[in-house]
Amino acid sequence: MITIRTAVPQDAAELVRLRRLMFHAMNGRDEPGSWERDAETAAGRMLAGPDPRLGAFVVAGDEPGAPHLAACAVGTVEERLPAPGHPSGRFGFVFNVCTDPRYRGRGYARATTEALLDWFAGQGVSRVDLHATDGAEPLYRSLGFAEHSTPLSLDLRCRTSTR
Repeated sequence: MITIRTAVPQDAAELVRLRRLMFHAMNGRDEPGSWERDAETAAGRMLAGPDPRLGAFVVAGDEPGAPHLAACAVGTVEERLPAPGHPSGRFGFVFNVCTDPRYRGRGYARATTEALLDWFAGQGVSRVDLHATDGAEPLYRSLGFAEHSTPLSLDLRCRTSTR
């Protein structure tokens, strides 16, 4: 039996630690930096209050001397104008699913992601997007994810203002 709970602001540092592990698994580089402090502050703020902007579900670690959290799934809800295929205009985005290497293979990523998807449903989300690594793709497909109809996905790195 896997025990999942909703993350609280006090979990912010551990969520960032798991996020750093996720980035390392994705690109093979460990990149510590000031982004961690900023991410911890943002996570704590976004998890606080009666209507948190961040959906985050965690499994606590249970091995002596191991980190506090074993795994997490984190996402946000974005509100856009409603459309025919998305009448609520609410979209979910999964941006952080990670299991500490000591705890992999126990179903924690699936369990926390399912909890996050249930949270999205409760938020009235009509579509959930994510970017998957090759290794995680089978998990997401087994949960019902598929390519969406957008034939081309582009992004723009915004410049910071010099004013």
